[in-house]
Amino acid sequence: MLPEARKRKIVELVSTHDGQSVAELADELDYSKATIRRDLRALAEEGLIERSHGGALPTSSVASERPYGEREVQNLEAKRAIATRAVEELADTEVVFFDAGTTTMEIARRAPSDLLAVTNSPQLAVELEETVDEVKLTGGTLRSRTRALVGPTAESFMERTNFDLLFLGTNGLDVEAGLTTPNENEARMKELMVQKANRVVLVCDATKVGERSFIQFAELGDVDHVITDAALPNRLAETLDAADVRVSEEVTT
Repeated sequence: MLPEARKRKIVELVSTHDGQSVAELADELDYSKATIRRDLRALAEEGLIERSHGGALPTSSVASERPYGEREVQNLEAKRAIATRAVEELADTEVVFFDAGTTTMEIARRAPSDLLAVTNSPQLAVELEETVDEVKLTGGTLRSRTRALVGPTAESFMERTNFDLLFLGTNGLDVEAGLTTPNENEARMKELMVQKANRVVLVCDATKVGERSFIQFAELGDVDHVITDAALPNRLAETLDAADVRVSEEVTT
């Protein structure tokens, strides 16, 4: 494994497990503890992890990833307001991809019946099945932390399919970093979603604005429409406008 790939894997493991010891990382990656310690020092200097006694912890701004159950109850009213606005985009739309996430779950709960829904979330699939005519899952390996399907099987499905509309989530929306997420496998899935959709609608509450996570999966100009619950910072709003990205902000229920 090349050094940079090893470091990316270290950040992913530290993020996924809310911290790892040097011994755990050395065992998982099959490298010496001395090599792991050098990598941790370098990653800490870059701000990608935080050193702890005998190991490392995720940073709050780059590598941390709250569990799905915790995110599900946070900013719920904002997510519902975003979802109410988002379903207006479904007029005359036939094939819609719902990215795994708690905001997209609220959209799924409001989806009309006359569409083909596709998702990489088993939970969203169950919700969509209640009202939507047909639901398809990507398949793949389930990440317990986000309850999203990822990996080669999911990626293969994405490479063979196309969508009219994508409801996309993100961990960070930043004027310089673009759209970012902590996990490499999820970043690849989101990248494919964006590539395969005719129209991309980013749904994110204000807590994601100005945040940067580990891996960029899209640039601001890759998005067609941003729906959020608060006014965007001036520079971000101006950059989106220059890229012809439509913005719906301060939506309310």
